[in-house]
Amino acid sequence: MRPLNYVLLLTVTALLSFAQNNPLSTGQKTIYGFLVGNVVAAAEEMPEASYAFKPTPEVRSFGELVGHVADAQNMFCAIVIGEKAPTTSIEKTKTSKADLVQAVKDSKSFCDKAYSGMTDDHATEMVTVMGMQMAKLNVLSINSAHLDEHYGNMVTYLRIRGLVPPSSQPKK
Repeated sequence: MRPLNYVLLLTVTALLSFAQNNPLSTGQKTIYGFLVGNVVAAAEEMPEASYAFKPTPEVRSFGELVGHVADAQNMFCAIVIGEKAPTTSIEKTKTSKADLVQAVKDSKSFCDKAYSGMTDDHATEMVTVMGMQMAKLNVLSINSAHLDEHYGNMVTYLRIRGLVPPSSQPKK
């Protein structure tokens, strides 16, 4: 990602945050929207034939990576919402581009509920994540960080395949 994009993202986040009654949760929602948009666009960008592609045998295929992101989003956001995750084991059960793109879009829709329902008043409510007590807003921050981490992986896979990642494409 170009440094200018980060500066613009942070500036917009700061302006939106100060303009709202919920600056922490609004800022987190803005960052999430940017990141999840890139992940969905990357999943759509990669051709079907490259969904089985692995840069090395030890790492996930591109398709497994998309499934992993969808699984993790469902898990993190289910914890915040207090519901059972809508689907699980996507990484292990889905292989086609259509199924995986739909799964990551569905996980985005599920997580949209968690982010849009979050207020600064609810941000400090505690939940259990992997055996640890954590504030709900921190769980959403972990989800965003996880998206960013794996979007970075997706960028590498796309570049190896000669494609330009969504965050590097000219804005339309």
